[in-house]
Amino acid sequence: MSERSDVIPVPEGEYLETNRFAGFSFLLAIVGVISLGLCVVGAFWYRHQFSFSWLFAFAFFFTLIAGSFFWIIVHHVTDAEWSVVVRRQQENLAMLMPVMLFFFIPVLIFRHHLYGWLNIPPGHDPLLDAKHAYLNWHFFVFRAVFYFTFFICATLFFRRFSIRQDRDGNPAYTLKMRKVGFISLPLFGLSLTFGAYDWLLGLDYHWFSTMWGVYIFAGAAGSSMSLLVLVITALRKAGYLKETITPEHYHFMGKWMLSFTVFWAYIGFSQYMLIWYANIPEETEWFIRRNTESWNALNLFLVIGRFFIPFAILLVRSPKKSARKLCLIAGWIVFMQLVDMYLVVLPMLYPGGLHLSIWDLLPLVGIGSTLAFFFLRIAGRSSLFPNRDPRLLESLRSTN
Repeated sequence: MSERSDVIPVPEGEYLETNRFAGFSFLLAIVGVISLGLCVVGAFWYRHQFSFSWLFAFAFFFTLIAGSFFWIIVHHVTDAEWSVVVRRQQENLAMLMPVMLFFFIPVLIFRHHLYGWLNIPPGHDPLLDAKHAYLNWHFFVFRAVFYFTFFICATLFFRRFSIRQDRDGNPAYTLKMRKVGFISLPLFGLSLTFGAYDWLLGLDYHWFSTMWGVYIFAGAAGSSMSLLVLVITALRKAGYLKETITPEHYHFMGKWMLSFTVFWAYIGFSQYMLIWYANIPEETEWFIRRNTESWNALNLFLVIGRFFIPFAILLVRSPKKSARKLCLIAGWIVFMQLVDMYLVVLPMLYPGGLHLSIWDLLPLVGIGSTLAFFFLRIAGRSSLFPNRDPRLLESLRSTN
């Protein structure tokens, strides 16, 4: 019997040689320790500014990691083929969630600087009294524990069975992960939505929006897919995944980036249009604050940079199939996610206009360096792609 010419051999597992990156890991550790050490100084001497700067950095990285976890769930729920070869990097990124739990501690410590509702006694604000059943300290902590418990436990579950499948190739693990994916999807929606309400919308307890959770989700999903492009490209530059990731996989990732670019704009515009049209003072205050002075210029920059620029580029087929071009636009989208989180958090500290501070930068560098350090350690513990997934061959042959 003659062999088929289009048969693709199943590749062996490919492993990150951690000793190659020992110097880079050491540099990340040094930068992280110095930056976080300076953050401790800011926490003592500039508490109010530091509180908001830290929350901004935490929100930015949390959305990236939570978004990576979302794509793992989607992969299993939809039984996707193309994403098999990139799923391991999403798992590596999602495994950083326990580190984010550690970085959430300063948010709890400096809560009185961030959340005004904690400083108002009962009877002084009728609106706050009406929300007291939800906005109270003990329930706030309980919800945070629930969010992180779900994210961490679910991430560890998917990771555990994914690694086990690498060893014996048992397809039963795929079925188990699919079942847990169906359970995790609604829990993810609840956790991300109410986490966004608690930690970000809670900065202004008077304001509310039924679309807020979806808005944060749209930014998280789009920016995390963009982060995946950057990670995959960096690994390929280092000599890995050369035979595994093809232009077709970049095309898939580019199309998802385009989809969530449009979705983010749709949700953001719908939220803005409905609230502004209703013209209820309690609701419009959030947008008025961000349309004031230099905040308005940054707001326009976000709209143009987060939607119009990537939309125009990603609408064309060729940039989505070019690793270099897609990497550039992916980096831009991640940067726009950072601008978005900055506009969510910092106007509550400086309502009169944009006010840049060194404390806005140091938490970003400290948290980012630490996460990158742990990512390299996590990535070196397993194959860079699920080498015994039942749908690996279909993923290698995926075409658009």
